Amino acid sequence: MRTTQEYSDKTAISLSVICLLHCLLMPSFLVLLSGYISLSYNNELIHYAILFIAIPISVYALLTGAKNHRTFTYLVIGLIGLSALIIAVTLGIQLWGEFAEKSLTSIGAILVAFSHFRNYKLCREADCDTCH
Repeated sequence: MRTTQEYSDKTAISLSVICLLHCLLMPSFLVLLSGYISLSYNNELIHYAILFIAIPISVYALLTGAKNHRTFTYLVIGLIGLSALIIAVTLGIQLWGEFAEKSLTSIGAILVAFSHFRNYKLCREADCDTCH
């Protein structure tokens, strides 16, 4: 039986991967397509949209995992990752420049994905009915 926590962990991992791919590959994609099409591209709107979706899903899955398995390590790692993503989107480029923003975004996305992956693995290893 698939549980809500399992789905939310998988969704959060997917969102972290999307965020990381967007951060690392979008500049190359735009350069490659610049000769073929004209894009009106609002980079900041996409950052805020991903965060708007990712934060509640991540917090729910991490809190549920911590409550069910009494392991708070992955909750803390996930919250640090989410904080890094929020700081990167809201203050990153203004404070440290584009390279630091991309670095902080990448680190945050990796931490969030790692914490959800471990949260998911804990639930699967325990094979319990409390993961919901």
